[in-house]
Amino acid sequence: MKLTAFTTASLFFLTASASTGSLFSQIALGRTPVTNKGLEVPGENDLYFCEKPDSYILNIESVNLVPNPPTAGSTLQISAVGVLSDVITKGAYVDVVVKYGLITLIKQTMDLCEQVDKVDMECPIKDGKVIIHKSVDLPAVIPPGKYSVSANAMTEDDRTITCLTSTIVFTGK
Repeated sequence: MKLTAFTTASLFFLTASASTGSLFSQIALGRTPVTNKGLEVPGENDLYFCEKPDSYILNIESVNLVPNPPTAGSTLQISAVGVLSDVITKGAYVDVVVKYGLITLIKQTMDLCEQVDKVDMECPIKDGKVIIHKSVDLPAVIPPGKYSVSANAMTEDDRTITCLTSTIVFTGK
């Protein structure tokens, strides 16, 4: 498996940076522990906010995933709707961490504006309603195990756009 750039719309910021076939897009969505109770992202998904999102620049109205949870060999359909309370400009970034069990596979900071073209957007991203539709083909074989992902999207002056976490367990076929 290869990692290419990922991360944007909280799924807007998780999918905007998702490129088809990337490791992050394969495991970014799924089951999360109950320790995040009360922080669920609205919609048909298993995403959680990192903390209460009251001060986030992106107000996520919904993120819907089909199938939910994602399965190996399927095409994951992602639909996300949100409202930005401020313009996102050059210099915005996303800190991404992907773990397989306790092992950190990826710990990377990505330029958000370099990623949003994957969902047909460009910087600056105007404030107001944002609608994202993305299809991601998941590989037929994904190594079994527990994957955890966090994505923290920040403005150029370090204000939180959004922060999401998710965990998924893939089982062998």
